[in-house]
Amino acid sequence: MASVRQNGLMVAELTAPTQGEPWSGGAGDGRSSETTVLVVDDEVGNALSLRKIFEREGMRVFTAENAREALELARKHCIQVVLTDLMMPGATGVELLRALKEVTPDTEVVLMTAYGTVETAVQAMREGAYDFVEKPLKRLAIVKSVQKAAERHSLVAENRSLRQELRLLTHREIVGQSPALRRVLDVAAQAAPSSATVLILGESGTGKELIARFIHSKSARAAGPFVGVNCAAIPESILESELFGHQRGSFTGAVGRRDGRFARARGGTLFLDEIGELTAAVQVKLLRVLQEGEYEPVGGDPVRADVRLLAATNRDLAAEVEAGRFREDLYYRLNVIAVTAPPLRARREDVPLLVDHFLGVYCRKNGRPRLEVPRETLQKLCDYSFPGNVRELENIIERAAVLCRSGVLQVEDLPEAVARAASPAPEVLAFPIGTTLDAVEDRMIRETLRHTGGDKPLAAQLLGISTRTIYRKLGEPTG
Repeated sequence: MASVRQNGLMVAELTAPTQGEPWSGGAGDGRSSETTVLVVDDEVGNALSLRKIFEREGMRVFTAENAREALELARKHCIQVVLTDLMMPGATGVELLRALKEVTPDTEVVLMTAYGTVETAVQAMREGAYDFVEKPLKRLAIVKSVQKAAERHSLVAENRSLRQELRLLTHREIVGQSPALRRVLDVAAQAAPSSATVLILGESGTGKELIARFIHSKSARAAGPFVGVNCAAIPESILESELFGHQRGSFTGAVGRRDGRFARARGGTLFLDEIGELTAAVQVKLLRVLQEGEYEPVGGDPVRADVRLLAATNRDLAAEVEAGRFREDLYYRLNVIAVTAPPLRARREDVPLLVDHFLGVYCRKNGRPRLEVPRETLQKLCDYSFPGNVRELENIIERAAVLCRSGVLQVEDLPEAVARAASPAPEVLAFPIGTTLDAVEDRMIRETLRHTGGDKPLAAQLLGISTRTIYRKLGEPTG
């Protein structure tokens, strides 16, 4: 294979391999067979010579004589690499580079430059060019540069796809349209723009953190960090340091200064989950934050707290106060606005929506087509009481996405407790004609409380009245 000069461009003379002669990097090379290259050069002979070179390497090649034609092609086709001359009439290669980064930012650009313009090419790399090659061009060098640029394009695209998949898998959203859920979200949306502390109540697995994130997303601090802390998961001995931070030497093992969660949430929202697990000492320090707006790192001086505080618990904090396990003054500071995440049994109409959502997440995660759910299977899921709430349903669907042998989720693929679930009998209250409205209200409230296990805030949400109204109707003190 000899080299010839065509219109000032040094290229390899192209000769087809004889029968049986190996041809490395040809169309049979799976790695480069999908590479799409756009050659931009006002010298038509140069562009055609380069086109032949890249086509021999199994690449798909387009050519353009100027930047305008190149941009049009880049808009119409998925171009991985643009190989452009630096000096052209009209727009230069650098100007084309800038325009391409606006139109197709993922496209890699390789510049062809003559001696004396290398400095310009280096500057272009600072603006996003992948590489530059000097004239006269050498076949191996130009092919290697374009192949490396195509590999980078593929890696960037793959990384973006993986990040998107990870985002879809980790992004949690509130799914449901039931009245019980809408009432909670309406209150949360009203509370979000304020700076008031919100206490989120509810059973485990009902999505209390999702409600906290919902409030944060609609608050004036949405651009700031959302920092969550599971107070029950952190050992008592280090919880204070974890929340408020510590100074070097403040205790054995404190070899350096460390910021706590309050510092990390500066300008945003701090979510304290399972706040009913706080020790008495930490309760005192948290009360000071709410009263004075400042906290003290262990062994340090007071620091101004710049956070919106949200808290959640599955405990009855009022009962904890009565038992002396939770400070009453802290309870009232936290309970400025309270919302109760409804259990899944109180929003059964949301089960089909949640099943569809989780199937999308976990079938995609496990690389399998979305499972079909027959009516009988969906009915079984709707009939089940879900003591573990939405978290339990999520686990059931994830299990199915892994273990289901066919493309259809049958009843026998469900856990035994779900498969044996019987349809709950509708609860109907009957009142003789002439029953007073007071008596009707009293029975409705008491039956709803029985349904919610004595949870007055949840009962109030289901009845569409305030918690204070329940206390008043039952003749109980509001505290």
